[in-house]
Amino acid sequence: MAAVVMDGRALAAKIKEEVRLRVERMEHKPGMAVVLVGDNPAALAYESGKQRDCQQCGIYYDTFRLPESTTQQELLEVIGVLNDREDIDGILLLVPLPGHLDQRAAVMAIRPDKDVDCVHPVNMGDLMLGVDSFQPCTPAGVIRLLDEYHIDPAGKRCVMVGRSNIVGKPQAVLLLKRNGTVTVCHTKTRDLAGECRQADILVSAAGRAGLITADMVKEGAVVIDVSINRDAQGRLRGDVDYAAAAEKAGYITPVPGGIGPVTRSILMENTLTAALRHGKK
Repeated sequence: MAAVVMDGRALAAKIKEEVRLRVERMEHKPGMAVVLVGDNPAALAYESGKQRDCQQCGIYYDTFRLPESTTQQELLEVIGVLNDREDIDGILLLVPLPGHLDQRAAVMAIRPDKDVDCVHPVNMGDLMLGVDSFQPCTPAGVIRLLDEYHIDPAGKRCVMVGRSNIVGKPQAVLLLKRNGTVTVCHTKTRDLAGECRQADILVSAAGRAGLITADMVKEGAVVIDVSINRDAQGRLRGDVDYAAAAEKAGYITPVPGGIGPVTRSILMENTLTAALRHGKK
């Protein structure tokens, strides 16, 4: 029996509509600012997507496109201005930055209460400690998609393939928070296939097209593919061999149309949360 395809686009539309309705009733609207250094085409497209999301949700949007030659001091000054602006509740710094800039120093300069992407060490630390904080958008999106399909990680074997600070590590924490039994793997794991075959819930964010083959998927497992890669023909693909894995899995996410749209909607939700914490009504 073919797997149930987990529709991220439908869930994202639902979340954004909930945000829009809440924002519609607010006298002082939430605001988000994106800071982009350089003219990377992928980053420009990403920034344009954020603008559309904010427009759909009624969130005020501002963008700062800085030239490649921007100095560290100039970048920190822009972040400082946004930290002080009352109309801005969330700051999103698009990374990676040009090589001459100190990315960690730039991230550290963002006020934690405006760090809606949850990259500041204060928010990451709160996440690890179980303190109420922002949650990174992609890992939070995975949990929301599991909830949407009434899949409870509690007591289940959860395998996370990937150990990045953006997805892998925080995803493991969120699954632990839901009482999953979590194993973190990566491309250097000795018996990656064997580890994956133990998973009731398998999440992959390794960034390697075709890494997860059907023989690595347990019969009836939930397979969440976070990665978006391009294959040799330039087509978008995830880490999972989708067509073959879908014949074994119980639930599976497509690429595109799975976790990506949910990630974007969670950013809107985090921006609304930041505004409410700032006293906007």
